[in-house]
Amino acid sequence: MAFLPVTKKEMEERGWEQPDFVLVTGDAYVDHPSFGTAIISRVLERHGYKVAILSQPDWKTAEDFRRFGKPRLGFLINAGNVDSMVNHFSVFKHRRRQDSYSPGGKTGRRPDRAVIVYSGRAREAYKDVPVIIGGLEASLRRFGHYDYWEDRVRRSILLDSKADLLIYGMGEKAVVEIAEALDSGISARDIGWIRGTVCRRVSDDTDQDYLAQGDTAVLPSFDEICSSREEYAQSFLIQYKNNDWILGKQLVERYDSRLCVIQNPPMEPLSQLELDDIYELPYEGTYHPSYETDGGVPAIREVRFSIVSNRGCFGGCAFCALTYHQGREVRARSRESIVAEARRLSALPDFKGYIHDVGGPTADFRGPACEKQLTAGVCKHRDCLWPAPCGQMKADHRDYLSILRELRELPGVKKVFIRSGIRFDYVMADKRDDFLWELCEHHISGTLKVAPEHVSGRVLAKMRKPAPEVFAAFAEKYRKINEKLGKKQYLIPYFISSHPGSTLHDAVELALYLKKSGFVPDQVQDFYPTPGTLSTCMYYTGLDPFTMEEVYVPRSMDEKKMQRALLHFNKKENRPLVEKALKKIGRQDLISVLR
Repeated sequence: MAFLPVTKKEMEERGWEQPDFVLVTGDAYVDHPSFGTAIISRVLERHGYKVAILSQPDWKTAEDFRRFGKPRLGFLINAGNVDSMVNHFSVFKHRRRQDSYSPGGKTGRRPDRAVIVYSGRAREAYKDVPVIIGGLEASLRRFGHYDYWEDRVRRSILLDSKADLLIYGMGEKAVVEIAEALDSGISARDIGWIRGTVCRRVSDDTDQDYLAQGDTAVLPSFDEICSSREEYAQSFLIQYKNNDWILGKQLVERYDSRLCVIQNPPMEPLSQLELDDIYELPYEGTYHPSYETDGGVPAIREVRFSIVSNRGCFGGCAFCALTYHQGREVRARSRESIVAEARRLSALPDFKGYIHDVGGPTADFRGPACEKQLTAGVCKHRDCLWPAPCGQMKADHRDYLSILRELRELPGVKKVFIRSGIRFDYVMADKRDDFLWELCEHHISGTLKVAPEHVSGRVLAKMRKPAPEVFAAFAEKYRKINEKLGKKQYLIPYFISSHPGSTLHDAVELALYLKKSGFVPDQVQDFYPTPGTLSTCMYYTGLDPFTMEEVYVPRSMDEKKMQRALLHFNKKENRPLVEKALKKIGRQDLISVLR
């Protein structure tokens, strides 16, 4: 059986008496490289370790955590591809009705705060077995953080889970180094030097150990960030500036005179050769067959015939946690590796000729923003694209275009789509128009989804998104190219309501823009304060950590609903909220306009 074992019987069929690691995940087991569980388990397998998958275990007792017997080296725990609280709750804190990462899309297969719950059960099952946590949920909560669902600052998840180590970011290198250390007999509590990890330390001389070191930065203490929003903002800024593998320092957050949480500098991003190797491991490319009777796992549908081509993002959107998790330096797979994967996909019996996506966090990024990033790191005090593209940035789509051209010429490939999103400001910064022409001619089907997010310059500045004029210029260029191609293709813009900085006046400005332009938003996203983002820091503190200036924050559910309703002002069910918002700001004159 090619899938990794999910039952004791499957483990024994491989001839194993004991796994080296039991990987516990809140998702169904999907052996596809879009799922972190698949990558980490296959990487460890490549290095000779035996990994059993404990997918969506019964967390009510510890019994399921004994399914494979005692793991030789440890438990590896993640909540799944999506934060468990985001997975369960909408921004209005309503329980979601579907879980795309569970069999049949059914909810209730994982607990709230899955990493903490799973870690407790693993420790209960085998008290002396190391527990290592990772994935998005752990990575974004590695220090004290604001929790939207409880509306308070919570401790590092390393402490609340009582785990031995935390892996943050993309953990392939770190997990192998941890495995080798454990395999050599080193105690998990003594593994404190590996990049890309967070550990705890109990010491009477914490200050003497760390304050004197030039390569260490001490964050405001947990008590300080709980009692002072200014200190919280300062802590976020220090973390933000030390998230680069070249420039990043070791960070220390104190909890009392003896206990502290220590983050080692980020791990070096994978090289192109290493990325190629990761994505060429022997994945099955789909969900475990045991889920077939439930109708499969919905999350595979969008990625089954998609290709991940890059990691990292230098876009710098304030509301996105990617910079905190994957980093700002982009690394990409080689053309040869991407084409080879496309050939494998096209040979599958259920392939219909359509590659759904070739991209990553941002599809059209193919490498570091500039040469300097490779040797001197990512700038601490400025972004690559905001407030305007940096003069050092390389805006060049030629490599990406050459890959797309080769893919669409492969036998059996009818169409290659780009669905993971492009940066329209990056497209506009490219002096050549080849990419936009070929995008319109070959790689979309009727509509192109882009994310201007807002039209108010004041709100866009807090989002760290380009000025409204940039999107207007892009939309016009897109229209003209399609006109010359003789194609009727449209833009579908994504917008965010209730972002820090957005008042009801700004929401009305956006509604009027939508009315005038004729855009009907396909989806409206209300800002969701999740751990690890600049926007969440502003939401909680009411401060811009870069300037310490006050930021207006629409916190009440009442205002959030009004701002959201204004973006869908044309819907009959939103009329009462739209009129309420207009009356509140004294713009009754617009009631007849926004219909």
